[in-house]
Amino acid sequence: MAKIDEIKEHIGALKSYLNIVIALILAIGAGVSKLYLAEISNVLFWSGIGLIAILLVVFVIIAKAMHNNIEKQKDL
Repeated sequence: MAKIDEIKEHIGALKSYLNIVIALILAIGAGVSKLYLAEISNVLFWSGIGLIAILLVVFVIIAKAMHNNIEKQKDL
């Protein structure tokens, strides 16, 4: 397989991972907001907040990797 095809496949995989991370952030965010509106601040609430923060960092890492691969593709 050509180098450009490999980069395109990698970008496609990163897009899929990005979609999964976004879906998780939205789902957990909905649960956390439901707990917040019900004025329940237990372990589940705080672990949800922490998990959202971790997923946001993962989102940034994946997006940066995707942009790096796009730049590599421009060079080919």
